[in-house]
Amino acid sequence: MMDSSPIIIVLNLAAAAALLIWAVRLVRTGFERAFGSQLRLWLRRSTGNRLAATGTGTLTAILLQSSTAVAMLLAGFMAAGSVGGTAGLAIILGADLGSAIVAQIMNSRIALLTPLLLLIGVLIFLRSSRRSVRQVGRILIGLALIFLSLDLIRDASAPLANSEAASGALIYLSADPLTAFLLAAFFAWLVHSSVAAILLFATLAAQGVLPLSAAFAMVLGANLGGAFIAFVLTLQADVSVRRVVSSNLFLRGGGAGLVLFLLYRLDGVDLVPGASPVQQVLNLHLLFNLALLVVCIPFLGPIMRLAESIIADDNKNSAKTNGRTALDPSVQNQPSRAFACAHRELVEMGNRIEIMVRDSMTLFDNYDDAIAQQLKREKVDIDRMSLDLRVYLSGVKSDNPKEDTGTRAFDLSGVAVNLEAGADTIARKMVELAKRKSAENVNFSNEGWQELTDFYDRVLRNVQHGIAVLMTEDAGAARELVQQKEMIREIERKLERAHLTRLRAGVSETIETSAIHLDLLRALKMLNTAFAMIAYPLLKESGQLLESRLANE
Repeated sequence: MMDSSPIIIVLNLAAAAALLIWAVRLVRTGFERAFGSQLRLWLRRSTGNRLAATGTGTLTAILLQSSTAVAMLLAGFMAAGSVGGTAGLAIILGADLGSAIVAQIMNSRIALLTPLLLLIGVLIFLRSSRRSVRQVGRILIGLALIFLSLDLIRDASAPLANSEAASGALIYLSADPLTAFLLAAFFAWLVHSSVAAILLFATLAAQGVLPLSAAFAMVLGANLGGAFIAFVLTLQADVSVRRVVSSNLFLRGGGAGLVLFLLYRLDGVDLVPGASPVQQVLNLHLLFNLALLVVCIPFLGPIMRLAESIIADDNKNSAKTNGRTALDPSVQNQPSRAFACAHRELVEMGNRIEIMVRDSMTLFDNYDDAIAQQLKREKVDIDRMSLDLRVYLSGVKSDNPKEDTGTRAFDLSGVAVNLEAGADTIARKMVELAKRKSAENVNFSNEGWQELTDFYDRVLRNVQHGIAVLMTEDAGAARELVQQKEMIREIERKLERAHLTRLRAGVSETIETSAIHLDLLRALKMLNTAFAMIAYPLLKESGQLLESRLANE
């Protein structure tokens, strides 16, 4: 029969696995878009002790369906100094446990609600005009598709149980757990989702296609692959981030290898609890991550000190880019190549300003004149880059007299001017405010400082978002950036009112720091606006921008 053809079986299985991978991503992006800001604030605030940090990491990973997503959120806070190494490692270990709990949830009886989830999700997504509500619909659709894809995997894999060729290959994996372990690690890294990989292996085990011993090896391998995803994504990140992610890779990957060795050395496959093969596979995954967390929590301090001794601090002097430029004068008569050079220079400017943003906020907690002077020197470099870029763009000409290069050159020059204004806001306004706070020896109220740091986190996220728009030129991301600009304006007004309420209540710290507090709020809003302006030329070109506001969808 046609349906039993090996090609058809493999194609159906691959398609079902692809749907599973995409559905997991759909749920994750839905949560990130709808609740990303709240999750970031929650993550940063819940680092008072190891247990709180662990719980936060676990819950965030359950919501985002991914420990890697938690690691990427955490990276920004650690680079900015908002989260320390010990707390960061506690969060990531908690996130690993959270991703194991997600796999258990996906195997629960909630799958019986698939039609209802899909129906409600589609209705919400199509009927609602509010972006956050539409994302809830996206999440429900993603959950329904996860359950649907698991059913498809079960149906597609059923003929493999009677296939001699498939049985022979899988029996070989049972006899060679190391190969199964490494293959699963590679697969989890390839699809960028350990949750999807583990659900796939568990489903195949439930169908009797994948022997239990091979499934155990592959689930443990997926843990190595899952930790390796974040490791690769943060290779160029701040050293504090790399220490935490590398420690997690060593602990989770090394622990998975050790458990694999003990399982087969001690013949402990039958000791894993569970009423069915799928439950045994998922229980092994959960117990492994829970045991790893319990064993490591008391030793997080020594682990991070060891990581600091192995991964040395970056040599900041080697990171300087003075004198280097992406602008190539020899291609100014080739507009497409010249504009690509200008684009790379703008991205470099954006990256350097992002570092300035992070460094500037630390001055309000502990003023350091060396950092302040470095920020001012960096501002001078940004000014030079902006001027050089504008001069370069003015010289871009096409050999074709009918080709319009002026509009594109004008748009890119405008982005450079706005980035220069952002750097100026940091070096002149924020640094001077921090210096003034230090000179007057005053402190923000606890509530006021919490509001300022939360607002800063939102602005920093939008700075990173603006750089991403520069790199990808994605109209959807550009639209979201402009929407965030409006949101920042409303939040600033709300925070000003909260500050004035404390002022009327006579809070002494609020009275002493009132001018600095309000000026810092406005400076952060100006910085956000400078990066939001990156989106306007792209939206105008795609017809999504009216004269005074975004066009309706």
